[in-house]
Amino acid sequence: MNTKKQNYTLPIVMMFALFAMIAFVTNLCSPMAVIVKNQFGASNFAAQLGNAANFIAYAVMGIPSGLLLEKIGYKKTALLAIVIGFVGVFLQYMSGWDSIQSFWVYLIGAFVAGFCMCMLNSVVNPMLNTLGGGGNRGNQLIQFGGVLNSTSAVFVTILMGSLIGDAAKAQISQATPALFIALAIFAVAFLVLLISRIPEPAAEVKRNKSDKKDPYSAFSFRHFRLGILAIFLYMGVQFRTSMETAAGQIFRFLYFAADVYNCVGTYNSTGILFLHSDSDPFMQMIHDIQKGSLIRQEFIQCTHQ
Repeated sequence: MNTKKQNYTLPIVMMFALFAMIAFVTNLCSPMAVIVKNQFGASNFAAQLGNAANFIAYAVMGIPSGLLLEKIGYKKTALLAIVIGFVGVFLQYMSGWDSIQSFWVYLIGAFVAGFCMCMLNSVVNPMLNTLGGGGNRGNQLIQFGGVLNSTSAVFVTILMGSLIGDAAKAQISQATPALFIALAIFAVAFLVLLISRIPEPAAEVKRNKSDKKDPYSAFSFRHFRLGILAIFLYMGVQFRTSMETAAGQIFRFLYFAADVYNCVGTYNSTGILFLHSDSDPFMQMIHDIQKGSLIRQEFIQCTHQ
C-alpha cells in the first residue's frame, strides 16, 4: 500500500520564524532599556530590570515547560507559547500608550515574554528535528534555524538603533515597527501551526515508557554535565565585554541557571534530553566538546538500561 508522505514545509518555515523570534524578542530588552530609562525616568539599574525579568522567567518556566510537553504535546505547547509571547510583546507596546505610561506594565510584559522564550526554546529545537525526519536532515534544519536566530539578533539591534535615533529622546512609540514585526510573526505562526498536523515525539515516548522506575537522573549522563559546563563557559564569553558590573554578574548567573532549568525540565518530562540555547555558537561548542556518540544530531534519546 502506498502512503502519502506528509509535507511539513509550512510548519518548518514557521519553526524557522520562531527560531528568529527567540533572538528578536530577547534582544529587544537592551534597546528597550534605553527607551524606558528616558521615557519613564528609570535609573540604570531599574532600566535593566526588563532584561532580568526576561531571564528570571526562564528559570521559573524551565521545568513547567517540560511538563507541558508531556501533558499537552509539542504543538499545543508551541501554540500556548506563541499566545504568551504575543501578550508579552503587546504589554510592552501598551506601556508607552499616553493613557498608560507605566514602567511596571513594561516590566510585566518583559517577564511574560520571557515565559514565551523559555517555552519556545524547549519546543522548537526537537520539533524542527522531528519535522525534518531526524538524522542529518533534522540536524541541518536545526543548524539553519540557529543561523536565522543569530541573524535576527543582529537585525533587531540594527533596526532598533535606526528607529531610536537620539537615545536621549527615545520613546516606546519609536519601537512600534519592531514590536509589530514580532506580533505579526507570532500571529501568522499561530494560525499556521493551528491548522497543521504535526507529529508528537513526546507522545510516542510516553506510550513506550515503562512503569518501572527510572534509576537514572539527568545528572547521570556525562553529556548533560558537560553541557552545563559548556553553557556556563559560553555565557561568560558572551557577556564579558558588555556586562562587567555586579548587576551584569547577576544577569549572567540568571541566564546560566535558566538554561540549566530548561534542559532539566525537558529531560524530566519526556525522557529526552535536548541541550539547547538561543544562540547557535553554543550548539557549535557542544559539538566541539562532545564529538562522537555523546551527541548525535543535537537530539539525544537517553536509553534506559
